[in-house]
Amino acid sequence: MYLLEEKIYFWLLLGIPVLITMFLGVLLWKNSTQKKFANSELLKKLSPNRSIFKSLLKIIVVSLALACLVIALVNPKVGTKLETVKREGVDVVFAIDVSRSMLAEDIAPNRLEKSKQLVTQIINNLASDRIGIIAYAGSAFPQLPITTDYASGKMFLQSMNTEMLSSQGTAIYEAIELAKTYYNDEEQTNRVLFIVSDGEDHEGNVKSIAEEASKEGIKIFTIGVGSEKGGPIPIKRNGIVQAYKKNSQGATVITKLNTNTLQEIANEANGAYIDGKNTSNVVEEVTSILQNMNKKEFEAKQFADFKDRFQWFLGAGLFLLFLDIFLLERKTSWLKKLNLFNEQ
Repeated sequence: MYLLEEKIYFWLLLGIPVLITMFLGVLLWKNSTQKKFANSELLKKLSPNRSIFKSLLKIIVVSLALACLVIALVNPKVGTKLETVKREGVDVVFAIDVSRSMLAEDIAPNRLEKSKQLVTQIINNLASDRIGIIAYAGSAFPQLPITTDYASGKMFLQSMNTEMLSSQGTAIYEAIELAKTYYNDEEQTNRVLFIVSDGEDHEGNVKSIAEEASKEGIKIFTIGVGSEKGGPIPIKRNGIVQAYKKNSQGATVITKLNTNTLQEIANEANGAYIDGKNTSNVVEEVTSILQNMNKKEFEAKQFADFKDRFQWFLGAGLFLLFLDIFLLERKTSWLKKLNLFNEQ
């Protein structure tokens, strides 16, 4: 297990391509100027010890040194001590709709990105609850089993997209069925499932499945993402809209938020429907729901001690900068003998 303490410093890595571009620009300028001064044969006689290899090596060494120093500023930490701790919490599963209708931009930036933002903010406000994540469209797919590793949960969230499941549609019933397998602790009395969806294109008898889940102690809360006015489904290439999805008659498909379906599911499973438009309101409501539930004590393993490792990268960076001092742009005797670049 590792932590990156100051991730903002990763932006400094953008200096490396800038440095390389400047180096190449200077190199081209030098060659152009030298050609105006004399031809290649005369230049070789005027500067016989000049090494192209060592010029390239210098920029590689400086770039690596800069990368090491940036990582040192980020301050990576490595977990060195794993211990078992006791926590009290609720088992919370998030089932996120990744069907193509979630690409509609009737809610900014689009329904799927909004869903990911909502769940991320909810996770940020959790204290000791266990979480699980399911992705579903025409079928359901387990993304993250029940765990207390919130960092992994947020990482999996960011990677979710509409291409991860080949079968399209919105099989909410399959997501509920899969969620049942997530609650592996029979003593856990409070089991919560949050379905984040636009509620469209559902298949199967969702109400009966929700009722069965309720009998197993699972409370289902639905979060509706989208608008009742709806919007078209964009078809993008390289982030640019090329067209909009059309039906068999050639008309543009308008996908709308189906609150009725989501409300029915929540009502059948002793839950509630939550409007997903305002992030802070959703987080506040979900936090209140979880805080008012009985917590169960469970054991979890976590890293209790992290050691700084910035000194490794700082040392490597300083060593590379020190090495650069001795990399003069002249051929050394052993490189002359190797003649790696066929230099005369």
